[in-house]
This record gives sequence, structure tokens and C-alpha cells, in this order.
Amino acid sequence: QVQLVESGGGLAQPGGSLGLSCTTAGLSYLFSSYDMSWYRQAPGKERELVATLYARGPSTYYADSVKGRFTISRDNVKAILYLRLDKLKPEDTAIYYCFARKEIGLGSAPSEYWGQGTQVTVSS
Repeated sequence: QVQLVESGGGLAQPGGSLGLSCTTAGLSYLFSSYDMSWYRQAPGKERELVATLYARGPSTYYADSVKGRFTISRDNVKAILYLRLDKLKPEDTAIYYCFARKEIGLGSAPSEYWGQGTQVTVSS
């Protein structure tokens, strides 16, 4: 079974930093083949993609709102996804979710897993 568990959320001051982690129990050696992403959802807002670290390349994607402030990384040995949040702003307040996705092939549904989320609150 696969279980994604986020941790590291909490309260931070504007301009401060937080580090999020996502353990991916059950993926094991398959972890390196998954595109890993962080999403977030603020109260009353739709869930949005924050950053993705693709398995191939590796290449990355960052939402414009976090580009230059957040850093996504992964440890393929420990099968852990990370997100470093620097220069935090109040608008970064949201529940942050870990997401794993792997394309199986044409005509097959991708393999996808979600974590339960960790709360990030940025307030002075």
C-alpha cells in the first residue's frame, strides 16, 4: 500500500521560512519514477499547483506566485519529497498537499496518490 504523509507545517512570520516533507511509504524503488508535486488550498479557494519535480530530467515547475521563494527537491534514496518555503507571505497560508503521479502508458490511467495535507499559516 502507498501512503503519503506531509509534515513540517506550522505558523511562520511573514518573511520567514518553513520546510515541508512528504514521506512516501509503499513507493520504495518506484519513487524515482514518479512526478512529485506540492499543491495547496487556501480557505474558500480551489486547490492549486505550487511546484512539481518531474521524474524525467529532472525538470521543475513553479507557480509564478512562489517562483524564487519556494524550492522543491526529492531524495530518491529515502523516497522523500521536500518543499522549502522562504520569504513567506500571508497569501501562502493554506493546506499543503503532497501528490505523486506516474504515467503508466497510453490507454492506461496514471497512478496517483495524495497526502492528507499539512497546514501552513503565515501571519504576523
